Amino acid sequence: MISDWAWEMDCAITVCDAYYRIIYMNEASRRINSPDRDIIGQDLRACHSPRSREIIERLMSTGATNCYTIEKRGQRKLIYQAPWRKDGKAVGLVEISMVIPNEMPHYIRKG
Repeated sequence: MISDWAWEMDCAITVCDAYYRIIYMNEASRRINSPDRDIIGQDLRACHSPRSREIIERLMSTGATNCYTIEKRGQRKLIYQAPWRKDGKAVGLVEISMVIPNEMPHYIRKG
């Protein structure tokens, strides 16, 4: 599974399998998404609105990614959702949520 490097990252990492079962949550994900109980093994879709469930299912079926920003409790966050693959086939989803500053540099690199 995921190495220990992800456990104390300064971003929330949540992983589900092809059946939408949550199979990994790092420390930040557990603190943010489920501080009072362990939801490993539960259906990821149960934690989301109907609109979000549709997006999650579309990502899994098409292998597409989804990236957007939100503001929650005065913090801006970047949300990145993408499939993880085995032998080229989407077998689950990963969500990475990280706090970003209100003003963030943007660079254009050549090459």
